[in-house]
Amino acid sequence: MAIGLDVETPPEPENPEEYDYEKCPFYGDLAVRGQVLEGTVVSTDMDKTVVVEREYDVAVPKYDRQMKRRSRIPAHVPGVLEPLSVGDTVKIAETRPLSKTKSHVVVEVTEEATVEDIAELTREVEPEQELSDDDFAADEGDQ
Repeated sequence: MAIGLDVETPPEPENPEEYDYEKCPFYGDLAVRGQVLEGTVVSTDMDKTVVVEREYDVAVPKYDRQMKRRSRIPAHVPGVLEPLSVGDTVKIAETRPLSKTKSHVVVEVTEEATVEDIAELTREVEPEQELSDDDFAADEGDQ
């Protein structure tokens, strides 16, 4: 509870000389404030950044129904929490702006992804069958 939230403090960094203390809420001076959100990691393509997606319901009074919405929030990953993968459920906290798009930092990994979760998030569409020249000739003859 070193950062003011009810999260476990991860172990200290292995290489203190190379560690980025400026953007670490646990061992650096980065203050967390504002909202604490929970969501699922949907992209880990960027360096030290993940995209967290969260779904929530919004009331539509006209139809007296609930509508699903989703938001995608880029969040900084401190070096002590580095090995994140797609499908992990994480808790992110709001901070000062860290870059043009990042104003959140990952503070806890609540649930690691299973193989089924990863398969569901990265569903691949089967490629269409390739048509040969004979197929095109047969189609032209039908017209």
